[in-house]
Amino acid sequence: MRLDAVQAQRVLVDGTFRPATVTVHRGRVASIDPIDRTPDGLVLHVPDSAYLVPGVVDTHVHINEPGRTDWEGFHSATEAAALGGATTLVDMPLNSIPPTTTIDGLKVKQEAARDQLMVDVGFWGGAVPGNVPDLEPLWEAGVFGFKCFLSPSGVDEFPPLDRSQFLAALREIARFDGLMIVHAEDGDVLDSTPAPGSRSYRDFVLSRPDESEIAAIQQVIDGARETGARVHVLHLSSAKALDIIADARAEGLRLTVETCPHYLTFSAETIPDAAPQFKCCPPIRDTGNREALWQALRDGLIDCIVSDHSPSTVAEKVKGDGDLQQAWGGVSGLQVGFSALAQEARRRAIPLADLSRWMSTATADLVGLTQKGRIAVGADADFAVYDTNAEFRIEATRLAHKNPISAYDGLRYGGRVTTSVIRGDVIDVEATNHRFGRQLRRPEA
Repeated sequence: MRLDAVQAQRVLVDGTFRPATVTVHRGRVASIDPIDRTPDGLVLHVPDSAYLVPGVVDTHVHINEPGRTDWEGFHSATEAAALGGATTLVDMPLNSIPPTTTIDGLKVKQEAARDQLMVDVGFWGGAVPGNVPDLEPLWEAGVFGFKCFLSPSGVDEFPPLDRSQFLAALREIARFDGLMIVHAEDGDVLDSTPAPGSRSYRDFVLSRPDESEIAAIQQVIDGARETGARVHVLHLSSAKALDIIADARAEGLRLTVETCPHYLTFSAETIPDAAPQFKCCPPIRDTGNREALWQALRDGLIDCIVSDHSPSTVAEKVKGDGDLQQAWGGVSGLQVGFSALAQEARRRAIPLADLSRWMSTATADLVGLTQKGRIAVGADADFAVYDTNAEFRIEATRLAHKNPISAYDGLRYGGRVTTSVIRGDVIDVEATNHRFGRQLRRPEA
């Protein structure tokens, strides 16, 4: 259903909600007018209990196709995204086979995505040992940057970089002013930390201590200082790293940071033992840590929030019969993140406008998609309708992602995304035609 306009009492424009009529022409916002304007054509009338916000731009999603499509795939992931208000995804380069570390790997990924997208999808490249010559060709082909690990990734085809390899990749990326995004856990710290097989969540957290994040983030900061590269810290879980992040920012280094809904929603004290749906790396830490992450968002030390949707098969997730060292690490939250955090923000008197900025505008800006993540004249007409009168009771078996396991299972939220719009089209998740979305390239490519 292609819209000509949307009318709502609460439209997020320039950081403030106000009544407005948003007209759409050829997939873009044509004008933002007073709500009493009577537009021509097909109009979406948003209920008075709802907010019209920009579609979420989720720059950290593991879609896993091809190669591990039984874990997730473009069809299921983009449907989950649409149901959760995310209209743009950027897919991580690993867990698919082949990984997106060469031009050939990128082409295989792009072909797999063809005709399967309900929302727009772009791609990260990967930085692994030996592929420095592949980085600039991938950048010119339109990837949004390059992911690397400083500790084992969990899959053999995407190994980590050692210190010299990390610096070599950073120097190359700095040369063409690309972006390096880093899974920041230090392999040496993890190797020296006891990690016994255990069903205890406390033991799992102890096996991935704050020090592993601090050491890795310091390495990222040192590399940025030495090479001048743009760097981005992925899925920050440890608030103890905020001081060195603040110092790096004060120094003027080009460093950005993200965190995730599961770190802002859950706390280690409330996670039961032998519950692998909560296992992720780095881990969910304690309540005080969670509140410090919220404060860091308010203070601008953390720039954005992304899902880090990292699913697997149920068999991989329950491997070891509750032994958390054996279970796959990753939280499936693509469909629920915005609605969950809208309620968490409300509990803390944080405006919905701020949450939208962290999940839409800041993420779009991170990857240069300045036509996304905002309701403004000339921007893509990508919207989400968040209705506080629509209760959301989460049942893992009814979520759209492929494997029915979720840390959010059984939770209730007083509000959810009811409608997603991409380039003026209301996304119909029941449609057999999964062609609402497009494949994206970096704008300058």
